[in-house]
Amino acid sequence: MYDFLIVGAGLSGAVCADLLSKKGKKCLVIDRRDVIGGNCRCEETENIIVHKYGAHIFKTDNEEVWRYVNSFSEFNPFVNQVVADYNGELYSLPFNMNTFYQLWGCKTPEEAVECIERTRVRNDKPGNLKEHVLNVVGKDVYEKLIKGYTEKHWGKRCEDLPVDTMRRIPIRFTFDNNYYNSRHQGIPCNGYNEMIEKMLRGSEVRLGVDYIADKGLGRLAERIIYTGAIDELYGYALGRLEYRGLRFETEVLDVENYQGVAVMNFTSKDVPYTRRIEHKHFDRSRKSDKTVISREYPIGCGEKDEPIYPICDKRNMTIFDVYKKKAEQDGIILVGRLANYRYIDMSEAIENAMEVVRNI
Repeated sequence: MYDFLIVGAGLSGAVCADLLSKKGKKCLVIDRRDVIGGNCRCEETENIIVHKYGAHIFKTDNEEVWRYVNSFSEFNPFVNQVVADYNGELYSLPFNMNTFYQLWGCKTPEEAVECIERTRVRNDKPGNLKEHVLNVVGKDVYEKLIKGYTEKHWGKRCEDLPVDTMRRIPIRFTFDNNYYNSRHQGIPCNGYNEMIEKMLRGSEVRLGVDYIADKGLGRLAERIIYTGAIDELYGYALGRLEYRGLRFETEVLDVENYQGVAVMNFTSKDVPYTRRIEHKHFDRSRKSDKTVISREYPIGCGEKDEPIYPICDKRNMTIFDVYKKKAEQDGIILVGRLANYRYIDMSEAIENAMEVVRNI
């Protein structure tokens, strides 16, 4: 009946569906949730678009991807200027001259370099994340802005995390609080739901349908594109891949402006959540006399939790490689973050889907 069965109505599945339908292919898109959008999904509360599963800020240097998403939605420009709270002390992120002034009173790049050098713990062959960070940015930055946040996020001590967890540490010797370096940055004017709905218009969509529970659905199509967790696809037969998840606490507050910024990181281990999002700052053209905030609590990812951050250590990647070969043998096309067991942003997810469709 169909050329392709696409499992998952999130961003990756929607891009595949759109591109294939434009090539004249008949696609059936299914999702176990009763809504589309996956973790990009938004909700509207008090005239504020709320990013239900954490901040989703679109950024890319890929002109093809930027033209593509703009064909579905206008984008409001948005520069992510993150503030870090360490026990009530506020610092600018990423690390830049504003941060160094807040830390040490540095007014010139030369002074900042001297302060970093003075606090560095040199190590030519760091064996873990702590040693790597101390070698690159020194003790003050590590203790106040990296240690607590990272250990909460991953549920492990920095001494037990590999260097690759944070190999590239962005340092700018300019007064620039833009969190990203990407040429294009923004958020869809009406949220991601509308954009993904338009991507799916050329395909049949069935929601509340669980492929894992009924793999006989695969007989409806010549080929299967799968965007879910690859270990779940095979019933965890070769072992369960490890993830970190997030728990969100969202509330409406009877104030117009609560924290003055969209994203605030909490870098002390004494605060149980890693970030607090104030959603109205993503689009200040929308007016409301209230505000909506969400706190993000990192959690271990159990069987009923939504997997978000893959833990790409040697053990997990060895297991993933076996699952991937099994999927290739079965003719299942893997697309997106969960299926490929790597954390990718939205632009990378679209690039991955485009490449898959080109190969098809």
